Amino acid sequence: MSRSLKLVLDLLFGLVVPIVILSRFSDELGNVPAYVVSALVPVTWVAVDLFFITKRFNFITSFLGLNAVVRGVLAFWFVDGVAYAIKDSVPSLLWVATFGASLAFGRPLIGAFLEQSFDPRTPEQERSLRGLFDEGPTRRALWFGTLAMVVLSAVTGVANFFLNLWVVTAGFGTGAFNAQVAESNAIARFAISIPETLALMVVVGLALRAVYARLPGDPTDKDFWELMELREARQEKSA
Repeated sequence: MSRSLKLVLDLLFGLVVPIVILSRFSDELGNVPAYVVSALVPVTWVAVDLFFITKRFNFITSFLGLNAVVRGVLAFWFVDGVAYAIKDSVPSLLWVATFGASLAFGRPLIGAFLEQSFDPRTPEQERSLRGLFDEGPTRRALWFGTLAMVVLSAVTGVANFFLNLWVVTAGFGTGAFNAQVAESNAIARFAISIPETLALMVVVGLALRAVYARLPGDPTDKDFWELMELREARQEKSA
């Protein structure tokens, strides 16, 4: 599947379909069933993507799967007001807790994201990549990158909490509640998710830059693993 098609499907099942269900089918399905179905559509799409389309099981996909499971479970927590604002912000809190814990244990998780992007295929490649990540400058870049992700997730979680507190004021189980949830989701995707994604790209880009700065040669001329082999050859020669 091409990246452009994947992006369109993510937008369709993660935003458009849930909003349409909430705003157009609450009367036909009933307010509570419509809310549950709309919440489970993105969860189902993540599961289908993971098990039948992507079929790649690694840290990133496992974490996204866990996030989807949490969303699915929370869909059956029928609350409104402050409790709903907290509930809808739990996924951001999960990011904060997971990445914060990785800092506490000295294994900054942005390194796992980069490792999956580099896709080491052999035990030797895995060892050499970990050796690169354990070098002082690279390790500091990964630590600060992970810290930036913690801060970013915390900020977006707080923003999402207050957005829901402001928009979703009706009682659960009413048509007005569903309409307000649809409105809040639409606002959040454009006012919060897009800036969050752009900031995340900057953070990952800076971490990648720090990694490539430790490698010899021009990354535009050779791929990552060719540069790693060149680096190891120079290290052996200087040893």
